[in-house]
Amino acid sequence: MRFIINLLITAVAVYVLSKLLEPHVVINNFTTAIIFALVLALLNAIVKPLIVILTLPITIITLGLFLLVINVLIILLADKFVSGINIDGFLWAFIFGLLLSVVSAIIDRLVK
Repeated sequence: MRFIINLLITAVAVYVLSKLLEPHVVINNFTTAIIFALVLALLNAIVKPLIVILTLPITIITLGLFLLVINVLIILLADKFVSGINIDGFLWAFIFGLLLSVVSAIIDRLVK
């Protein structure tokens, strides 16, 4: 049940952020936001740990900043899997991911 609530909260955050960044991050409707949040959750659970392990040396050298690049790549990969969403490029995916992380952290604090 908690997974579904977190998924819906993430979908709302994704949809609101897409409206704030509208010309560069476009999501057609809320259903697409839910699907995007689900794909993002699956990629974060399955693909991200593998990428983090494979890129551990560069992550250590950059003192963890390479994890931001990994987050952007996961967002861009989710963008490719879901039709109805368009993110203009690496910079806008970075801004979107950074804002999504901040909003998710704030919401997580409020829920607890």
